[in-house]
Amino acid sequence: MSRWATAAAVVAGAHAGPLLTGVPLLRGLWPRLAGRGRPDHVALTFDDGPDDRGTPQVLDVLAAAEVQATFFVLGTMVERHPQVLRRVVAEGHEVAVHSWDHRNHLRHPPPVVHHQLARTAEVVERLCGRRPRWFRPPYGVLTGGGLVAARTLQLQPVLWTAWGRDWEQSATGDSVARLVTRQLDGGGTVLLHDSDCTSAPNSWRATVQALPALLQRCRSRGLQVGPLGAHGLR
Repeated sequence: MSRWATAAAVVAGAHAGPLLTGVPLLRGLWPRLAGRGRPDHVALTFDDGPDDRGTPQVLDVLAAAEVQATFFVLGTMVERHPQVLRRVVAEGHEVAVHSWDHRNHLRHPPPVVHHQLARTAEVVERLCGRRPRWFRPPYGVLTGGGLVAARTLQLQPVLWTAWGRDWEQSATGDSVARLVTRQLDGGGTVLLHDSDCTSAPNSWRATVQALPALLQRCRSRGLQVGPLGAHGLR
């Protein structure tokens, strides 16, 4: 049995038994689930979009740096800003499933979780012309229902190894870049946000301000930056 299948089996029997981000067992036994990839590569990911304010500014920075990333989108935000999602795809980025809304999956029974993921995957495929590959649950809380739904829908769950706490009101470009850099090494996956729909108002501005420094620090370490599809996950 693969490690991914083992992870699913561990929690599938108990919907209220989540795998929480940062648990040492998760990173030790299931590094791919934690987002561990090629040692010379960093996966750059953004949650909670698409947003008509934050996402375009993130895209501008990425275009200037000639970097692609993975965007974990909410179905509700896709419905509001389909034109922003189309730009994400047009500029060569990956689109992945976050959920339909940002409610913790512990608050939903398994059939509702399945519906949330399926509905989001369908709207992404309809707008982008391709089926999403990746799934990240809101708050990083993987439930048994979420893992079973992901397996049924052929979505691969991926969490993260470094974040910038860019959702906080007190976040600044410097604080986000410093925190990510302190946690990050080759093979890691970075979690940032291109929307403030579930965060402090205008918190995406700290993300935009942090990106140039973060990308430069990765390059100074000899690390390539790109989407999950180039990260060497299986």
